[in-house]
Amino acid sequence: MAWLEWWHWVVGGLVLIVAELVVLTFVVLWFGLGAIVVGLILWAMPTLSLTAQMLIWSFASCAMVVLWFRLFKPSLHKSRVGMSDDATLIGEVGLMLRDVDQFQRGEVRFQKPMIGSDRWGCIADEPISTGERVKVISVEGTLVKVKKA
Repeated sequence: MAWLEWWHWVVGGLVLIVAELVVLTFVVLWFGLGAIVVGLILWAMPTLSLTAQMLIWSFASCAMVVLWFRLFKPSLHKSRVGMSDDATLIGEVGLMLRDVDQFQRGEVRFQKPMIGSDRWGCIADEPISTGERVKVISVEGTLVKVKKA
């Protein structure tokens, strides 16, 4: 009789899946699903050794993480440096979160994330107050240059 029964793996997997609701990284989820896979295999083959169970769990979990990041989320591997997506920011409209002035950086928030973030540091040639709508006119390094929309 093995130390872990099939239902231990299923319950442990469900706990990890519920923990994902708190962590929100989309990593814990795959380890939970891996545990459920082991539970189902152990249910079908109850004589599986603990070592085999751990190996199956490790392989299944890692395989799901790799599949998630390689097949379903390939854009997460891109870095900000050298991307030609700067043009996608130009013309976007956002809401000022922090005042901006000619020599003072502000912060703007977009409705949808742009190149990985919905908040961007910004500069402007004119004073713009918090709460005003702005439009991106250029990208300068890691900052966006905005004007009133």
